[in-house]
Amino acid sequence: MEPASRIDEAIAALRRGEAIGLPTETVYGLAGDARDPDAVRRIFELKGRPADHPLIVHLAEAHWLERWARDVPTAAVVLADEFWPGPLTLILKRQPDVLDAVTGGQDTVGLRVPSHPLAREVLSRYGRALAAPSANRYGRVSPTAAQHVRDEFGDAVPIVLDGGDCAVGIESTIVDVSGDTPRILRPGRITRAELEAAIGTIESGAVAASPRSAGSHAAHYAPSTPIELVASDAFANRLASHRDAGRRVAALSRAPQPGAVEGIVAGTTPDDYAHALYGALRALDALAVERIVIEAPPNTPDWAAVRDRLMRAAVGAPLDGPGT
Repeated sequence: MEPASRIDEAIAALRRGEAIGLPTETVYGLAGDARDPDAVRRIFELKGRPADHPLIVHLAEAHWLERWARDVPTAAVVLADEFWPGPLTLILKRQPDVLDAVTGGQDTVGLRVPSHPLAREVLSRYGRALAAPSANRYGRVSPTAAQHVRDEFGDAVPIVLDGGDCAVGIESTIVDVSGDTPRILRPGRITRAELEAAIGTIESGAVAASPRSAGSHAAHYAPSTPIELVASDAFANRLASHRDAGRRVAALSRAPQPGAVEGIVAGTTPDDYAHALYGALRALDALAVERIVIEAPPNTPDWAAVRDRLMRAAVGAPLDGPGT
């Protein structure tokens, strides 16, 4: 854990309208005061993020919710009671004084209470909510370690609090509760089954009337190296064909692969894989190979969040073979 003096420096920077690197249980955030137009503008500038993309607002406690949202439905209260603090973002109708820059000009706002102890300490001591999208350039791989943030921004973000590796490793589940029917806009560690156990039937995917949400762009979470996503039953043959053709590739798989191919084994369970995913993509990207060949995970509900991130990272590269 960071010393108190370092946290003091971070809070002083937030009060000056600066952005800091902040660990959460999901990924590291680029955090600034969500009520400060200059701080929010700085976040967008650092990330190179389109102005109409909303930011998620991080709260210290669930009872802060009504400072930011109005007409809070029962489903939102139940979900907050069940999953906050934790990796769940709720999309709600915004209070009139919420900055348009935070919401992307929409009538809704995304809110969550993180569970990481360092994020909670900063929020509690600062006493104000923080807008904190992932601390990476827009569209690139999200950071799950403090060094990833330093590598991404260097001196442009001088204060990066080090809270260790992120426990979850992928972004929060996003649920829209601003309309008549709750809807999952982005899968994450909290699954559909868990959500439905709390509030009943819930839908998936955005529709025309759904608000835009963080991380919803088709191309996202992508390293610089091209990605090829391949079904499990075709994966070994694809690696062999690249090797036989003299191509230098790297592999990301759920189990060790035979043959002289550089690679990383991410894990056999969805949680282990999610925890390792972004760090693995960054490490493989640094190898400067011709492409990263990834074994597609099972097309089952428990792997939905991992599949979502991989498919966005591999936009333009087809999913090959059956079972994907």
